Amino acid sequence: MIDVVGVRVLARAGLLMPVRPDRLVGMALAAARWGITPATGYAAGAARHPGRVALVDDEGALTWREVDTRTDRLAGELRVRGLREGDAAGLLARNGRGLVEGAVALAKCGADVLYLNTGSAAEPLGQVLDREHARLVVHDADLGDLLTGGRTTVTTEEAARLATTSRLGPPAKSAHTSRQVILTSGTTGAPRGAARSGATVEDAIAALSAIPLRGRETTVIAAPAFHAWGLGHLSLAMLLGSTVVLQRRFDPHRVLAAVEEHRATALVVVPVMLEKLLGALKERAYDTSCLRVIASSGSSLPGDLVERVHASFGPVLYNLYGSTEVAYAAVASPQDLAADPRTAGRPPHGVTLRVVDAAGKDVPPGTPGRIFVGSGLSFSGYTDGTDKDRLDGLVSTGDLGVLSEGGRLTVLGRDDDMVVIGGENVYPGQVEDVLAVHPSVAEVAVVDVEDPAYGVRLVAHVVPAPGASLDEEELKELVRSRLARFAVPREVRVCEELPRNATGKILRKDLRG
Repeated sequence: MIDVVGVRVLARAGLLMPVRPDRLVGMALAAARWGITPATGYAAGAARHPGRVALVDDEGALTWREVDTRTDRLAGELRVRGLREGDAAGLLARNGRGLVEGAVALAKCGADVLYLNTGSAAEPLGQVLDREHARLVVHDADLGDLLTGGRTTVTTEEAARLATTSRLGPPAKSAHTSRQVILTSGTTGAPRGAARSGATVEDAIAALSAIPLRGRETTVIAAPAFHAWGLGHLSLAMLLGSTVVLQRRFDPHRVLAAVEEHRATALVVVPVMLEKLLGALKERAYDTSCLRVIASSGSSLPGDLVERVHASFGPVLYNLYGSTEVAYAAVASPQDLAADPRTAGRPPHGVTLRVVDAAGKDVPPGTPGRIFVGSGLSFSGYTDGTDKDRLDGLVSTGDLGVLSEGGRLTVLGRDDDMVVIGGENVYPGQVEDVLAVHPSVAEVAVVDVEDPAYGVRLVAHVVPAPGASLDEEELKELVRSRLARFAVPREVRVCEELPRNATGKILRKDLRG
């Protein structure tokens, strides 16, 4: 049941505009046939606005009708190649029509879609495909070397040809509704599959209540669309009837040029991309005045990044805190970030967020605790049968946090990253926050390592700002003055860059190695 707030959110997004009866019937038929899947998104879009541009990629533009028709043919070809309803199928593709059409065609086959990380090595990819019993993989040709085993493969280049030349139509209606299986980042262990059946209107209301996207506009998705953040915005674009601009590889100049050319009102990134975009703006001017939203997620925003983004783009930055398992947990608006650049913001409409102690009781404002979140987008468990900790229907994010009196959340770090030094609890994330504001620090990651004398010690891995030199004792004194003696890193290591995965998250396990 949609409440009054939900109606207002949908109206603001332009989703309550009248639709011609014949087109409304086509949209309803699409939903009845494909369920809540990407197949419905593009089939319904083809019924509602067939001639509008659905996506623009490195190969050009495709309309909603073209995507729907092409994926009908491709789905028929995949069925001929042995893909059955209920099978699992891998999708290993960078941002572009290959990823979009692969996901839609697989959904039309009634297959469960495994979104595979294009930055993975062959061994973990093989483990995932074996564990999920994947029958077929659709992949970019240049990523074929990462695939092993006897399963059927179809390149996205071959898929594009089949989508144009095949005379087959889509398979018959499947009794199995396709699930979308997103892999965890694997920053703390092997990637696991988190399955979702599909977003509902209530889920869209949650996102749109916090991030003011509007229908029939243009969004540049620079974040990887195989991951939850990029895929979530691709799903929102389907609902909103928006055009998405996708580029196979991230290049800050090309992204800014796309914003300017297509007059995009939204740009979807991960935080590490923001620094590169700011650097590109220093090298060349681009007209980005069309942007109303820069949506960022994946990690907290370091140092004075918020201030610099707002200075260059205006107050348009929205930073989301969430995870593959819980989806949206909290969103910091430009106003929230101006008041506190480190805040994770507040939970969107329809999302429940609690910070609790070890007994599962809510802690008072200002007191650290474990973060639990619940919404319609929360996953139903990992595909290997395991699960996250749950509390009264809410799912653990695996993080520790603290709520302010005003209801803003600050994330302290992973609940298993808390370190006890000298009998005191130390949160590496807080140490990072202190170091990140120093003008000589571009990036920093603080991890704990074993120490024969002290049991455990903190090591700060620091990337210097361009042209800056680092004074280890000065950095240590900064931490000592802001936090406490026991929070001071015993070692500061200077490095050229921090190890990251394809979504920009720091690989802390590599720093401990």
